[in-house]
Amino acid sequence: MTNFRIFILFVLSLFSSSLLAQSVEHYISSLPKGSDLSILIKSVGKNPKTLAQYKSDQFKQPASTQKLITALAAELELGNDYRFVTRMQTNGSISNKRLKGDLIIQLSGDPTFNRERLKNMLTSLRQKGVEKIVGNIILDTSIFTSHDKASGWSWNNLTACYNAPPSAASIDDNCFYATITPGKVGGKATVSIGSNYPIVLTSDIKTIAGNSKDLIDKYCEFDVSYLQKNHYHLSGCVAASSQKTPLKFAVIDGVAYFSSILKKQLIQQKITYTGNIFERNSKKATSLTLLASSQSVPLSDLLTVMLKKSNNLYADTIFRTLGAHYYNISGTWRNGGDAVKQILRKKAGINLENLVIADGSGLSRLNLVSAEKLMEILQYISNNNSRLKIIEKLPIAGVDGTLQYRKSFSQPPFKEVIRAKTGYIQGSYNLAGFIQKPDGKYVAFVQLLSGYHADRQGEPKNSAIMQFESEFYKNFIN
Repeated sequence: MTNFRIFILFVLSLFSSSLLAQSVEHYISSLPKGSDLSILIKSVGKNPKTLAQYKSDQFKQPASTQKLITALAAELELGNDYRFVTRMQTNGSISNKRLKGDLIIQLSGDPTFNRERLKNMLTSLRQKGVEKIVGNIILDTSIFTSHDKASGWSWNNLTACYNAPPSAASIDDNCFYATITPGKVGGKATVSIGSNYPIVLTSDIKTIAGNSKDLIDKYCEFDVSYLQKNHYHLSGCVAASSQKTPLKFAVIDGVAYFSSILKKQLIQQKITYTGNIFERNSKKATSLTLLASSQSVPLSDLLTVMLKKSNNLYADTIFRTLGAHYYNISGTWRNGGDAVKQILRKKAGINLENLVIADGSGLSRLNLVSAEKLMEILQYISNNNSRLKIIEKLPIAGVDGTLQYRKSFSQPPFKEVIRAKTGYIQGSYNLAGFIQKPDGKYVAFVQLLSGYHADRQGEPKNSAIMQFESEFYKNFIN
């Protein structure tokens, strides 16, 4: 009899849980045919209750929700106060205004390093009396090795600024700016670039009529190709207009770019050298003297920018740094992914062994996660937020970051209530974060939507998903 009662109580508990859980199927009908959705919503705390669940065990591409995994691993392994440090060192000595030996610049991949900080380091060198380097200038890039571009990155996006490779030699966001000015119809467009960018930019872009019916014009697309040594070539067509079009491109060869900027600043500081500037990508155990250093802001500040603005360069630099820090070897994409899994398993009790983690930003289409695993990340963040302070770094609906203008959440009752990481790549609209209840407590939610393609002509391509979000998530506000 006792066993029978236990069985009845168990069945009743399952039944009551199913009554509490919000149905998802009713709302899916508003999405275009072919869309595939995973949803998981839970309360947070010691015994979280499932409030909604739909295909939560399926693997999908996380896009930028991947940055939540990167952020948690970074906090656990590197800590709030971790800083990227760039150092100028030497194997020689200073005498009679000469540095007799090599100047070795140990690059850390600092994603915030810029010309001003490089100038300050060279000024410090000058203040130490160095006017001439009797030796080589070595760019030590051994913090990272192998390719600077991750597997699964779309080849046709590699020249886009948001796809800037996280090179050890990083300066000014590894991006540069240019403008296109259309000419007369049938003539060439004009391309211009600032003189401060050590880039070669050529072009044979044709100007076409904006309302051209010609098939050749219709399928003449603007394109950018990378040749070599930071030489970019623009081709294709642009429509006639009086407006200039601003463009942002990724620096592909970080070492060549850094070297060119360094040469110019050495001239400005009136520091000469007798040798060459070259890269060294292997660690060398030699005794060096520190001459100057420059450090980034703390990791806590970097993660805020990474999460709120979905900064890919920050995420992937941190990701490769995790591989270098955890294994004490040069960081790669592979050991970065392994490090993330080991860190979260050992320090958070989260097993991600079955996931595919190809990068830290979510740009790679090889990444695979499930809503259930992202929910484990969110639960750990919530339960330990007094120490981690990650929730505060997430975009706030209608206020800042990538949720500031998201139409589904920019107005009450969602405004200021939802804090979440967005994730978008073609065909995917993802979310992972928290809904703050009136009593201050949180509800954690994960949305992974793939295969999305608008099927209604004349409407914005994201109108259906915005409608779904505004209607479905109202159920969890109060």
